[in-house]
Amino acid sequence: MMASFFDQFASPSFLGIPLIAVAIALPWVLFPTPPSRWINNRLITIQTWFINRFTNQLMMPLNVGGHKWALLLASLMVFLITINMLGLLPYAFTPTTQLSLNMGFAVPLWLATVIIGMRNQPTVALGHLLPEGTPIPLIPVLIIIETISLFIRPLALGVRLTANLTAGHLLIQLIATAVFVLLPMMPTVAVLTAAVLFLLTLLEVAVAMIQAYVFVLLLSLYLQENV
Repeated sequence: MMASFFDQFASPSFLGIPLIAVAIALPWVLFPTPPSRWINNRLITIQTWFINRFTNQLMMPLNVGGHKWALLLASLMVFLITINMLGLLPYAFTPTTQLSLNMGFAVPLWLATVIIGMRNQPTVALGHLLPEGTPIPLIPVLIIIETISLFIRPLALGVRLTANLTAGHLLIQLIATAVFVLLPMMPTVAVLTAAVLFLLTLLEVAVAMIQAYVFVLLLSLYLQENV
């Protein structure tokens, strides 16, 4: 009997022990360690250039107080890109397809930005709940709406990352199944479908990187409002 398409999103286990911790920790082992020499190899140079460019782009809109988050946001970006890319390999598990993991990243970081805003500039932080020039009769309604939108932010962060990766994996599996089914009956259609599958795989590689960037970029925007 064919397994369900959603079985690929089940957390793997061995002898009843969940292996999601291994899936989360393994990407860090794959990163090359910078040597103690003055001259680095090409891989270390490309990695350093990418992280520096991303950090500069991310920290540009923030003031000096927000630069303390540079190491955290850059590490989160590299981590998300790595596990998203590894999840595209055959028989690999993608931890970021689990909403619980994404919410575990989104909620504490979002809450930290809110706490920083309330501690450093409470008037400005609370001022975001009421746009300037609002008519007096609309003030209670807008405060309620802005408060709800504030608390929806972490949910939107986690659901966006989960939904995009889950939809991409499901679509790849559906088209791959169609290729195997059509190959004996209609080889020409199967070849065309395989070409579509190849293009979709390239698209999913881009989505894996873009979604990690969007996740960290939105966190930096939330931080920008509170520092």
